[in-house]
Amino acid sequence: MTHVTGSADSADSTDSADSAGSSHVAGASHAVGSPQAAGPAQAVDLPGSSVSWSSGRVGGRVRGRLWWRSSGLAPGLLGGAVAAGLGLGFFAVLVMVLWISSPYPDSGPHGALHVAAALWLLGHGVELVRTETLSGAPAPVGVTPLLLLVLPLWLLHRAARETVDDAEALPRTVWSPRTAWAGVVLGYVGVGWAATVYASGGELRPSWWALVWVPLFAGSVAGAGVWEACGRPCDALPAWLGGALEPEARRRLRVAGRAAGAGAGVLVGGGGLLVMGALVWHGAAAREALLQLTGVWSGRLAVLLLCVALVPNAAVWGAAYALGPGFALGGPGHVTAPLSAGQPEPLLPSFPLLAAVPDGGVPSPSVVWVAGLVPLAAGVAVGWCTARAACAGRGVPWSRGRTLGTVVLASVLCGLLFAALTALSAGRLGVGALAHVGPVWWQAGGAVVVWTVVVGVPVAWGARGWGVRKRRRASSRTGAEAEVPESSVAASGSARRGPRLRALWPGTWLTRARKAGSSSATEPSAPGADGAADAEPYDFLPLDPAGSAWGDGKGPAEP
Repeated sequence: MTHVTGSADSADSTDSADSAGSSHVAGASHAVGSPQAAGPAQAVDLPGSSVSWSSGRVGGRVRGRLWWRSSGLAPGLLGGAVAAGLGLGFFAVLVMVLWISSPYPDSGPHGALHVAAALWLLGHGVELVRTETLSGAPAPVGVTPLLLLVLPLWLLHRAARETVDDAEALPRTVWSPRTAWAGVVLGYVGVGWAATVYASGGELRPSWWALVWVPLFAGSVAGAGVWEACGRPCDALPAWLGGALEPEARRRLRVAGRAAGAGAGVLVGGGGLLVMGALVWHGAAAREALLQLTGVWSGRLAVLLLCVALVPNAAVWGAAYALGPGFALGGPGHVTAPLSAGQPEPLLPSFPLLAAVPDGGVPSPSVVWVAGLVPLAAGVAVGWCTARAACAGRGVPWSRGRTLGTVVLASVLCGLLFAALTALSAGRLGVGALAHVGPVWWQAGGAVVVWTVVVGVPVAWGARGWGVRKRRRASSRTGAEAEVPESSVAASGSARRGPRLRALWPGTWLTRARKAGSSSATEPSAPGADGAADAEPYDFLPLDPAGSAWGDGKGPAEP
């Protein structure tokens, strides 16, 4: 029989053990002081607990359970599993609603659930394979709808943050951010692998890359959530993410990151405006494509939902078109770009979003100029954000070389970010003509770097020079007001003397005459032997009268 020590009273020891959450110490009050003990038990104090447990088998179990609950691993596992389950549940409900409303379903509820699991994996960037095609050969589905990526990102990031927030009430000797991160990742990956195995039996089967990509996705997103919940400590970052940089270098990197985000946002927003404008211009063709695909309202609703999920992809493709490289669509070697000429019109399937694709041939100059405004605005955004940081604060403004280096760094980061978006928005939709659809990531990223450097550097230099000039004017005004006293300004008009052309203006003469008269009238005369009668009694009052609350009570000396 094991022994529990650390209390003189057996009843108090049993109550403390029960409050600690142990169910294996029932009847331990009869064992206190029992002669069957082999030796003195070594007491161990658990952090965050008022109970001292022995180092026996029961104590080891209790310590293990308390560590499992308070270390952050168990809440992390639960949070990660719940985040993955919520994402799967959302897709399952959406697919089941469409399956129930369909008048001619192709399969039963099991097939609909297989499709829901496959769509959830597709939202993580996993490539799917269609087994049932007209030709009989399997066809890949590698284009990830970017809107499906938002829900898993948000759920996983929030689960990591809430796990850290709940564990921060405990001392750091019990839990660590790494333990919380590992719990969230393990819980999410466990559900993801189960969904991968389940979806392998349907028509849309995930590729083997899902076993590797889901852990990478979960680890990166959960790491960002844990880092943000811990206060974004820069020292905790690895060296390749800027953890070993100096504070000033970190500030420049932070400024470059913000400028890069602004430039990428302007690019995607401008591309979306181009796509929306093209859809409005070709509205009749988009409506006809929607009516040709299906004749029931449930099918049209499914097509519209798919179009909404692909709107961010279309915005990225529109930005790539405006940048110059364009995107591949309609066959090998067929590139849709503003400067591409002499290519036939691509053979595209009937789909509403594809109605916005420009026709074959040379585009009109107005289309080229409107498309060119998108990368121009992105370069202006990068340069303006950098110039604001160069002149912000009360310190010394950045030099031109430092501003140039920051703009170049922001351009590279913007190119990398847009290249990642391009790689996610493009992919394979089949074999042959559909082996690759969408822009090429390295071409689009390189074009972003060139545009933002060429446009951003002059904008940053110009905005920086304007900001430095404004600061110099403000400092000169405050310095002149602090150095020149008011009496000298009133006595001599040299401090307020303007340009010669302004001095010749008649209104200036009248203003100076009025100021001179008012200054001579209000100037007090020095009291003397002859001017004592002109002096006012206020001039002879003592500065500190006797009994004043501000003085020492002795009063001034007698004259």
